[in-house]
Amino acid sequence: MTTKSNPKPTAPSNPAPLIYQAPMEGVIDHHVRALLSKIGGVDVCVTEFVRVTQTKLPRRVFTRLCPELDRGAQTPSGIPVRLQLLGGNPQAMGYNAARAVEAGAKAIDLNFGCPAKQVNNSDGGACLLQSPVRVEGIVAAVRKAVPDSIPVTAKIRLGFNDRSSYMDNARAAEAGGASELAVHARSKVDGYRPPAYWEYIGEIRQELGIRVIANGDLWTLKDFERCREVTQCDAYMFGRSLLARPDIGLQIRSLCAGEEVTPMSWTQVVGILHEYYITTKDLYPAKYLGNRVKQWLAYLKLSFPEAQSFFEEIKRHRDHEIIERAFAMHLNTQAPTSARLSEENAA
Repeated sequence: MTTKSNPKPTAPSNPAPLIYQAPMEGVIDHHVRALLSKIGGVDVCVTEFVRVTQTKLPRRVFTRLCPELDRGAQTPSGIPVRLQLLGGNPQAMGYNAARAVEAGAKAIDLNFGCPAKQVNNSDGGACLLQSPVRVEGIVAAVRKAVPDSIPVTAKIRLGFNDRSSYMDNARAAEAGGASELAVHARSKVDGYRPPAYWEYIGEIRQELGIRVIANGDLWTLKDFERCREVTQCDAYMFGRSLLARPDIGLQIRSLCAGEEVTPMSWTQVVGILHEYYITTKDLYPAKYLGNRVKQWLAYLKLSFPEAQSFFEEIKRHRDHEIIERAFAMHLNTQAPTSARLSEENAA
């Protein structure tokens, strides 16, 4: 008699990489971090930046941007949150990093990548990439100021006016004592215009002895696969694309495990958006009601055509009942047209 052997389980095609949430000023606050980590697929979160000048910042400044400090520097789902600092003065950065650790920070992340003009004109962010010596000095000052058990990580772009200093700045961050380096694959002048120059990240990864995290234009699974092929990194950072596809981390895990990838449905995404709305609606003046939802919809419409319809339905409204009605229709049925919503409002 012939016996059938059980098929061997399919081995993962590739080990799943670490997925980092990129900080986005004025967009990804602790409410969004809580939701994204609740969905799953995110391994590390990073806060909006704490601006450091010459001032010795009080504890409340750190906890305002990172209330997770009171919960062991973790989201409610247990995902670690790194506190991000931005500034150009090594002594002040070191002192305030130590203060942040006293406030409960378990890791300090340093911003050398912000391209905003106001930030760069105030000696912060990407402008520091014009001097790798300064990058190294700031990292070293923070590394010296905090306990050895506290990771000090950094984020850079490929340069300021051009991409010629990419390796000098990467080496400077490592020499200063950074344990990880996230690299956005563009210069400051490149802004967010495609393409992202992933090949530079691959060269940095080969040169450095620390983990290099790839960032830039990772919108889809195909983008991730191409970036992984080019960079060979084991960690990737998602910002705008994580808001456009909140489950991109879960999709990557399924892909790497050789499993079928089942993206979130629009109804599931609306459920998350509604939870965000309910959580935050009482935190802002009535004239701003719904603004944060509209902001998130601007990213979601890059992946979900229904998001554009939703946005059109509520973009001129500040009325809670109208916004809730739009949510109800998107949660229960296919996306309504703006005309349908207008008819119901008039009824």
